[in-house]
Amino acid sequence: MCAYEEERSGTSQGLCLQGYQGMYPWIFNGGARGRPGHVTFSVVPNANEDNLSALSQVQHRAVSELLRVAPVAGELARRFQAAGFSLALVGGSVRDALLGRLGNDLDFTTDARPEDVLKIVRPWADAVWEVGIAFGTVGVQKDARVGDVDRSFQIEVTTYRSEAYDRTSRKPEVSYGDSIEEDLVRRDFTVNAMAVALPEKEFIDPHGGLGDLAARVLRTPGTPEASFSDDPLRMMRAARFAAQLDFEVAPEVVAAMKEMSGRIEIVSAERVRDELNKLILSAHPRKGLALLVDTGLADHVLPELPALRLESDEHHRHKDVYEHTLIVLEQAIELEENGPDLTLRLAALLHDIGKPRTRRFENDGRVSFHHHEVVGAKMTKKRMLALKYSNELVKDVSRLVELHLRFHGYGTGEWTDSAVRRYVRDAGPLLDRLHKLTRSDCTTRNKRRAAALSRAYDGLEERIAQLQEQEELDSIRPDLDGNQIMEILGVTPGPVIGRAYKFLLELRLENGPMEHEAAVAALKEWWASEG
Repeated sequence: MCAYEEERSGTSQGLCLQGYQGMYPWIFNGGARGRPGHVTFSVVPNANEDNLSALSQVQHRAVSELLRVAPVAGELARRFQAAGFSLALVGGSVRDALLGRLGNDLDFTTDARPEDVLKIVRPWADAVWEVGIAFGTVGVQKDARVGDVDRSFQIEVTTYRSEAYDRTSRKPEVSYGDSIEEDLVRRDFTVNAMAVALPEKEFIDPHGGLGDLAARVLRTPGTPEASFSDDPLRMMRAARFAAQLDFEVAPEVVAAMKEMSGRIEIVSAERVRDELNKLILSAHPRKGLALLVDTGLADHVLPELPALRLESDEHHRHKDVYEHTLIVLEQAIELEENGPDLTLRLAALLHDIGKPRTRRFENDGRVSFHHHEVVGAKMTKKRMLALKYSNELVKDVSRLVELHLRFHGYGTGEWTDSAVRRYVRDAGPLLDRLHKLTRSDCTTRNKRRAAALSRAYDGLEERIAQLQEQEELDSIRPDLDGNQIMEILGVTPGPVIGRAYKFLLELRLENGPMEHEAAVAALKEWWASEG
């Protein structure tokens, strides 16, 4: 029997997580030191076969992942050791190694102060950044050959520290610590509060993070109330990690999120936005978004989303707009071709946010949302600007929201060439995303209607392809440029050129390409009518 057994609800399955020596001493050694949380391998007698198998898989993954970065990590650790300091791989890097998904971004923690870190890494690194030095973090790039592959590692080395918010500040107050245990207790979740001390390769897990990792649950090292009080953004990080890792959030953590959701107001919009992006771009965004809504956090950071949970009226049936939105997001993700697309996902998430403001109960029992796409586009712009998104992204997402019903506006009849040209012109470079958003917006359970809509959009895309081949629709412009207009009309630069250009563009959209002589004649006729 080992000295410590995991007793937390949901993680105690006969597996002792206080020790891991045995199979893989490369990582898990040093238990003889007798330090709490510094572990070797052992199993309680009642550990079942499934637990042992899971632990074995975790260890295999960790060894494989850490061996891959061993040349870089080992070199760096020896430099810190020679300078009289400690170094440990920490947090998300250890978690991801245990999950078998460690990338080239490595996080380390040390007792060295930032100025000492700079002295140690500068002779060794290929590049050094001091952007986060005010918070105790030094950024490093190190290029290394691992096996037969050249890799570029992005490294952050952070001094042991603790952070706390006061009730009015939007920035954490940083103070440095002197032990790794002190550093780990300030981490957001137990699965991120594990470390591997280097170069001795000693696994450190004072808060049972490996047990929570095996149980796929998010808990805080201390009480969630204390953790969220220190940094309220951790509440959003809970939702983000649930979405990224497909983990469950412990009930006491959810309860604290509900109780303290208003504390998110003191966090800067930029930090909230960055967490929201990571959540939306994750593998399971529905899970994280639902947690934001259910805990009340969304009321403070994205109130348009919970507002979609419209009250039902027994006499007026309409889709659950909130549920519809989450399905549209999932269907849009299925259509992605080159990895996660933030523009498309934001448009899918926000495409119907104008519905609550435009809902009307009609006399015939129907529910209407007239012009909700126009209202929604304005609301999208306002919310995204409040979250400090770039002007370009705000423009693209709000434009997709505005256009997402355009396809349905043409009905089920045959599209004219003019309508196709205008559709392509209005979508511009967003056309491919508009295709995906429009297709995703069909969530009807009526298979016949869904198939009809799909066929209709197939037909539209075919028409677009045909006209693009004939007319270069991606670069629609008038048949005469500004210089030609001035020469033909005998005028100098001024507002009239813009009006003439707009007239010719509408003519081009309506009729397609024109011969030069026909375009000149049409321009002269328009000029004569202008008087």
